[in-house]
Amino acid sequence: MKSRFFRNLAKGLVVVSAALAVVNCDDSALTNAPQYDPNDPLAALSSSGMVDPSQMGDGTVTPGGDDACLASSLPDACGPGTNPVVNPTSNADVNPASSADVNPASSAEVAPASSESVSAESSSSEAAPVVSSSSEEAKPSVPKIFLANDKEEEKNYMEVEYKTNTGWDGEGILAYPKRLTDNPDQKHAVVVWGPGGGTKPSAYEGMIRRLASHGFVVVALKESPGNATQAIKALDWLDGLNKDSNSPLFGKLDMNTVGCSGHSMGGLESEQALIKDRRVLTAFLNNSGDWGGAGAMKVATDRTIAILYGEGGMERGNAENDYNNANVKAPACLIQMTGGKGTECYEVAPGRRECGYGHGSGSWDGMAATVAWMRWHLGGEEWRKADFVGTSGKYIDGNIAGHDGKWKGQCKNF
Repeated sequence: MKSRFFRNLAKGLVVVSAALAVVNCDDSALTNAPQYDPNDPLAALSSSGMVDPSQMGDGTVTPGGDDACLASSLPDACGPGTNPVVNPTSNADVNPASSADVNPASSAEVAPASSESVSAESSSSEAAPVVSSSSEEAKPSVPKIFLANDKEEEKNYMEVEYKTNTGWDGEGILAYPKRLTDNPDQKHAVVVWGPGGGTKPSAYEGMIRRLASHGFVVVALKESPGNATQAIKALDWLDGLNKDSNSPLFGKLDMNTVGCSGHSMGGLESEQALIKDRRVLTAFLNNSGDWGGAGAMKVATDRTIAILYGEGGMERGNAENDYNNANVKAPACLIQMTGGKGTECYEVAPGRRECGYGHGSGSWDGMAATVAWMRWHLGGEEWRKADFVGTSGKYIDGNIAGHDGKWKGQCKNF
């Protein structure tokens, strides 16, 4: 009996000693945990094992950044821009213009718990239950870019402020929704409109109002020289309004989410702005195209471009040459308006002409295509890709709503 008693007593002493050793190990780990200054948030992040936000590479401005980049007249001259959300425009990327496209954070993205949050029961041999991020109640996301809730590009929606004799030179037009976003996390995308040669911007009031009624802030140029000089000055002017506390547009614009569009020479102005100004994400040319077919080939692969033309329009050769250049690497679309009853004709080949939609077709009967393209590439409505890209869809082989004829479209590099 005595021997059995002493044997049990010895086992008990071993268990107690082991328990004390475990407690000592845990105390030592907590005592030696990284210490940091509670007033230094970056030091706190570093010591807790979280990533320093200045190393995230997402374009976020952080303390100690490059002042030369921030002082540049181009918001993203030193990379993807100062906007915290990178704005790729290639269809291969999910267009970030809408935060509705952002996936909820996975459990892998959850920050590791600090040593202060370790439960006293963590030394237990039983594993603590894992809480899945999917168990959290989903919160409705707010789109990054403000758009009209109604989505039909063939219609006007919101009431519009329409100001003439304005702009950087006092001879342009500015249009925007009367009801601007009041959400600090949501902005308006910008569209620059270029008129055709010798045509006043007022001739395009229908297009300007349509775009603004869908939520865009639109600035129409006095003229379009076709080299981007006017478009760039207009963007600099708008950037000033966005920073002016006395302006109704103060803080309302996303100057990294810009599209350019225009008619004829205005289309060339748009194409060159896309090539030369990194604020511009996309261009939609109406009845236009580079004379020598050497415009779209210069568009960066993270930008997008579309060229619309009429079957009988004088611009047809320019549009087709620009798109068909084998050196075009950017995502691009070529869209023709067919079946019109116009009298304009284009000589497709000696002795063969096609007549119908002419040089003015895109900006009037075809304005819906411009609106749909901007809602896709600036507003983040990725579902519109099916309307342009593939073998079937509204702008590939669909009827021109409210008008004669059909769309005939093709795309590449998407």
